[in-house]
Amino acid sequence: MADVLAEFGFDVIAQSEFDIQSPEETGLTFVENALIKARYASQMTGLPAIADDSGLAVEALGGEPGLYSARYAGEEGNDQANRQKLLAEMANVADEDRTAKFVSCIVMLQHPTDPTPKIAIGECYGQILREERGSNGFGYDPLFFYPPKNCTFAELETVEKKKISHRAIALQSLKQQLK
Repeated sequence: MADVLAEFGFDVIAQSEFDIQSPEETGLTFVENALIKARYASQMTGLPAIADDSGLAVEALGGEPGLYSARYAGEEGNDQANRQKLLAEMANVADEDRTAKFVSCIVMLQHPTDPTPKIAIGECYGQILREERGSNGFGYDPLFFYPPKNCTFAELETVEKKKISHRAIALQSLKQQLK
């Protein structure tokens, strides 16, 4: 994200540099949660802010894990536990019904009450496999099969994934808005 924003003269400083905790994500959508995070960061720092919210939405599960992707297996869950829960929840779902998408929403605003924030959304469509494949990436990458590349996100090299992922698509959208 920092390299894309640098093209437009922005210096990106991580929220952790300000010793600010993340706000509670109380939104009902990825956009709402990204706005909550960006407004909070801007309010706490007095600076423009950018934030994202992202996750995996599985059609057969009514969009789950969705907003709760990072904590699907519980607050103390981790990537492996989240993947195991997803596999368990989908055990009886037919192969043709295992469609899913990764969603990334990036919000950029100039100040905490900015009435016209830049909102960019990226989506990547694929299928959830029955077993993990690949060792790159994180989260649900080993289960997310991406048909255009005929492999999981975890089987892609990081450089390649950064070019085609949901975040890459959202960043390209943001880039277009900044021109």
